[in-house]
Amino acid sequence: MKRQILASLALGVLALPAAGLAAQTAPTAAVEQTQLEIRADQVVALLNGKAEPADLFTQGFRAAVADAQIKALSANFTAQFGAAVEVSLLAPRDGTRAALEIRFERGLAKGGIAIDPANDNRINELRFTSIDALAVAGDTPQAISADLAALPGMVNAWFGPLGGTPVIALNADQPLALGSAFKLYVLAALAEDVKAGRRKWSDVVLLTEKSYPSGQLQDWPEGSPVSLHTLASLMISISDNTATDQLIVVLGKARIMNLMRESGHSNPAANTPFLTTREFFTLKASDAGVLDRWRSGPLAAQDALDVLNADAPPSLDEVNAAFTQGPKAIDVEWFASPADLAGLFAHMRRTADPKAFAIMAISPSATPAIKANWRYIGYKGGSEPGVINLTWLLTDQAGRDWVLTAGWNNAAAVVDDGKFLSIAQRILLLPR
Repeated sequence: MKRQILASLALGVLALPAAGLAAQTAPTAAVEQTQLEIRADQVVALLNGKAEPADLFTQGFRAAVADAQIKALSANFTAQFGAAVEVSLLAPRDGTRAALEIRFERGLAKGGIAIDPANDNRINELRFTSIDALAVAGDTPQAISADLAALPGMVNAWFGPLGGTPVIALNADQPLALGSAFKLYVLAALAEDVKAGRRKWSDVVLLTEKSYPSGQLQDWPEGSPVSLHTLASLMISISDNTATDQLIVVLGKARIMNLMRESGHSNPAANTPFLTTREFFTLKASDAGVLDRWRSGPLAAQDALDVLNADAPPSLDEVNAAFTQGPKAIDVEWFASPADLAGLFAHMRRTADPKAFAIMAISPSATPAIKANWRYIGYKGGSEPGVINLTWLLTDQAGRDWVLTAGWNNAAAVVDDGKFLSIAQRILLLPR
C-alpha cells in the first residue's frame, strides 16, 4: 500500500576508498591495471564481504554513507543475486571516473564509480542505479519453488498459462493479504462497466475523496475534474490511493464485491466490509479496541468503520507512525489466493474493455531481459510491512496468456521486498 515495487533497485551514491586493498589484487594485475580498475575490482571484493569500507572509501563518502549501511547493501545484493563475479568499466573518463557494470551470479548491476587521485585514489563516488535479474543456467521451477517455500511466514505462488497446467504452484488456494494488488478488482469492475456501455473511459467526475500516499491526487484541489481513465491509470501505474478511493465511490463497494464473486473468488466474505484505502490506513492507525471490534464480525466491523469515518481522519504523521514498528494488523487487508487472481484475469479477458490491459502495461515492473521474453506484460503489486504481492498478466510470443502471482505474508517481521522480487524475476526468465 505504501510503496510500489519496481523492477530495478536504485541505491543512491556510495563512495569507497581503496588504499589498503591494493595488496589484495594479484601482483601481475596490479602492475597492468589502472588505479580505477583496481578500485573497481575491490568493489567486487567489498560486495562479497571480503573487503572493508574503511579500506576503500574517502572519509567524505563514509561520512555520507555509514560503513554499516554499505555492508548491509552489499549483503542484500548478494543475498538476492548471488556472489559478485566480475566488473567492467564503460567509457572511462580521464582515468578517475567511469560507468560500471558488475555481474552477479544471478544479476547485473549498473552504475558509476569515481576515485580521488589526491586521496590515495580512494573511491569518492559509487552509484548503483539498477540491478536486474539474469536468467540463470540450470535454474528450475523446483529450485525456485524451494526458495519460495524457505521464506519465513506464509508464501503462495502460481505461474503458468492462463487456464492451463501450472509450471509453479505453491499454496495456490491459500488466500493472503494483497496490499495494493487488490486494485485489480477495482479496475476489473470499471473495465467491465465500460465494455457493457454503462460508463465511458472519458467520463469525468469531480474529485471528492482524499486518502494518504502513495500517489499524487491527495494533493489536488477538491472538486478537480478527472476522467475515469486518468483515475484508473494513476491507480494502477503509481498505486494512487486517492484515485482508488474515488473509483470505489463511483462504482460502489457492492459493485466491486459482485465482480469479486463473479470472477470466482473463493471467499469474498474475507473482504467484507470492503475497505477503501483511507479506511485501511485509518484502521491501521487506530488503537487495539477499534481493531478488536473490527475483528469481531462483519456487522461490528462496519460499525467500527462508521465510527471512524465520522471522526476527523488521522494525520499523515499518525498514519506513518503506525507502520514504523514493523507489521501491524496484517489481517486488516484485502485477500485473494493465486487461484483467485488467475480467475480474475480469465474473467477480465472475457468481460473487460481492452484499455484495461493497456493501463496494466503502463508500469510493467519488468527488466529489459524480461520484456524481451514476452509480447505483453501487465502488472500490479502491493506491499506494507509484513505483506507483499506481485501479480503479472503476460502474453508470450505465440499469443498465449500466462499468469505469475506470488504473495508473502509475515506478521512477525518485515518481508524482504527486493529478495522476493528477484525470485519472481527468475520465474519470468525461465525458458518455456
